[in-house]
Amino acid sequence: MRIISVILFGLLLSACSVNWVKLTPQGENVAILQAAEVSNCTPNGTTTVSVISKVIVNRQPADVQEELRTLARNRAADRGDAIVATGAVANGEQTYNIYRCRR
Repeated sequence: MRIISVILFGLLLSACSVNWVKLTPQGENVAILQAAEVSNCTPNGTTTVSVISKVIVNRQPADVQEELRTLARNRAADRGDAIVATGAVANGEQTYNIYRCRR
């Protein structure tokens, strides 16, 4: 029983610090910018992305935010080349505006 508890605890810790979302080759072409940096860009919609923010315990906020950014970049790749977060992360969810900046 002790061995099973140790293994489960180890899995729990790894789940809290592992980044599960991978950036696609298309997503690599999407920049994460601030609102002031997209004044010369064309808006092209929004995307709302979400990940699990709690696996028994709350996941590290930086890991959740990184996964949200990666998902947003992947989803925006077919509509633009830049994203800007519209607000803070809430319950593992965040919305991004999508822009086309390169002509």
